[in-house]
Amino acid sequence: MRRRCSVIKMADSSVEIIEGCRLPVLRKNQENEDEWPLAEILSVKDIPGRKLYYVHYIDFNKRLDEWVTPDRLDLKKLQFPKKEAKTPTKNGLPGSRPSSPERDVRKSLDLNVQSASAPSRGKTLPTPKRKAESVSLATQVTAATPVPSLPSSAEASQASVYPAMRDTSFSIKSREEHEPLTSLTTNGTARRLIPSQPGRKRKNCGGTDEMVKVFQNNNPRCSTVYLPPGEDSQDSSDGIPSAPRMTGSLVSDRSHDDIVTRMKNIDCIELGRHRLKPWYFSPYPQELTTLPILYLCEFCLKYLKSLKCLQRHLTKCNLRHPPGNEIYRKGTISFFEIDGRKNKTYSQNLCLLAKCFLDHKTLYYDTDPFLFYVMTEYDSKGFHIVGYFSKEKESTEDYNVACILTLPPYQRRGYGKLLIEFSYELSKVEGKTGTPEKPLSDLGLLSYRSYWSQTILEILMNLKSENGERPQITINEISEITSVKKEDVISTLQYLNLINYYKGQYILTLSEDIVEGHERAMQKRHLRIDPKCLHFTPKDWSKRGKW
Repeated sequence: MRRRCSVIKMADSSVEIIEGCRLPVLRKNQENEDEWPLAEILSVKDIPGRKLYYVHYIDFNKRLDEWVTPDRLDLKKLQFPKKEAKTPTKNGLPGSRPSSPERDVRKSLDLNVQSASAPSRGKTLPTPKRKAESVSLATQVTAATPVPSLPSSAEASQASVYPAMRDTSFSIKSREEHEPLTSLTTNGTARRLIPSQPGRKRKNCGGTDEMVKVFQNNNPRCSTVYLPPGEDSQDSSDGIPSAPRMTGSLVSDRSHDDIVTRMKNIDCIELGRHRLKPWYFSPYPQELTTLPILYLCEFCLKYLKSLKCLQRHLTKCNLRHPPGNEIYRKGTISFFEIDGRKNKTYSQNLCLLAKCFLDHKTLYYDTDPFLFYVMTEYDSKGFHIVGYFSKEKESTEDYNVACILTLPPYQRRGYGKLLIEFSYELSKVEGKTGTPEKPLSDLGLLSYRSYWSQTILEILMNLKSENGERPQITINEISEITSVKKEDVISTLQYLNLINYYKGQYILTLSEDIVEGHERAMQKRHLRIDPKCLHFTPKDWSKRGKW
């Protein structure tokens, strides 16, 4: 280590590191061991006596980006950015800027995407989708993990497609065996089918009625499920953003990233008794980004520049809970429903806070199309925010969550699954199936996968045979019971690798490891939503004009 550092000091006097350079940077991994991953220099700043470099670790999540000192840089492997060809500027003068090695590739990809899609008419949006808040307004990793589609019956007839059956099994068979699960275009990419009309009831959620037979092959747990004909998987496999739409989606188009939004601009946030280290950029006013600590009122989420300002604000702030209606309370956990139009200031402040922990969402100040459901924990001082999710008042794509976030102090304690479970309880009351807006973040994808897996396994393991016959269930029935959208049910079965093809039918095979793992997970899951404590009446927003 000493030898490496001395080389850096010698080289630093002769080599100028600029934005866009790439080189190995020293950091600690999860085992607290030294590693030298490749990183890109995003910014350089001078402080008295030395320079600091803001680095992004290639192939690492942006929340790990940080300012580093020169002694952590390996200048022997320094890669300078390529110069772009000079192009005329708005004033007609030639201009150029340095670019990182990946920018050229990225630019060409953007051009291909633009040429492949038809130009949209009407207003131009800065992002392909417009969401009223941000995501860590966070839970949703850069692109969702692609899940392979189920094979058609012709493919499944080959013995090598699926492994042999394990101990316990459920089998799935499609009535229309020759229809593949996903529709493909001529170039082999998945094509999104036309979504169903909003406001439909769950009983009509499937194009065909799929049947599930249950095989009892000398083992207690096994069933067959008839799969519906092709619809695209929940997780996008191509990562190409769809055309802009005029509803309230917040999914950001990463092609519009710039050097400002790629860097964290808030050092620390004090929220009640917690101090939070933001993960990503959030568009708080510029004058607040230079402060060592940004102070927030934990009840109205108003941002203030100093502790004295916060103390003065608390003498005037009458809120001790989020504005809006309390629609759920059990023990110390409560949920409040907040209308983005009626409580605009609170909703905007919530979005600003959430954007600190959500990377792939774009923050908009138009919160009118959204409802916010804030989860709180009660004590003698009031109702303290734990997390929240938002949803569009009207969603043409069956989204029941736009953004979802558990604040970092409350993560890994079961609150994330509680938020997800609550969103599906609302869908059950509305008589609809729902799905979260894509893409999900890395943490969001893990939470949803875990929730879907536990919910579906719970149903499959509780299936009982009648009159000695094999139990039967359909994909539609699983979807109706859980309010989980059909495509999410199928992608979860694929993710768990439960699907096999056996004697002309799709078989769901539950190994003892999966059963034992599920039982252990359910024992740890103490926080659950009690439907009896929910007091919620859904509104028909389509009849309310501009809400």
